[in-house]
Amino acid sequence: MTSTRKLGGFSLIEVLIVISIILMIAAISIPNLMRARMAANDSSAAKCLHTIEVGEIGYASAYPTVGYPTTMPPLGGPDPCIPTSAAGCLIDNDLATNGGGSGKSGYQFNATGSTSGDNPDNDEFYATATPSSPLTGTRSFCVADDGVIRAQPPGNVNLIPTYIACLGLTSLQN
Repeated sequence: MTSTRKLGGFSLIEVLIVISIILMIAAISIPNLMRARMAANDSSAAKCLHTIEVGEIGYASAYPTVGYPTTMPPLGGPDPCIPTSAAGCLIDNDLATNGGGSGKSGYQFNATGSTSGDNPDNDEFYATATPSSPLTGTRSFCVADDGVIRAQPPGNVNLIPTYIACLGLTSLQN
């Protein structure tokens, strides 16, 4: 007597149906994941600008004869950090050096101290956060010495070029 045994498994049609369902779910969820990631990067950039702003004010208070530093590296310092005017130890050195040039959380950060009027000290500053690409953030942010974080309209990912341009933007409503 011969018996016929049927081997278990999936047919080609069943496998193709499962793969197509997985692809449909991915097509729906991946864009939402990217939007959530960009929103998280935006929040991180605003928080980093707040950190830079606090560091700038602390630096100008600690070194009044220097004023605001003309660049960000003096706000940080290598570990173990000993505060000086060249390394204020006020913010994380990774942020102060802009992640070694690669940025942080999909954003590039800059801070510029400047002089105004007859005062030779750096008595005003502004800092910017610009997305590294349109896929890492939805807009650019800035903060000036007034402590207000401002943002360009969503979709505008260009560098905010000047202190005055920063002051002309709308503040975040947090």
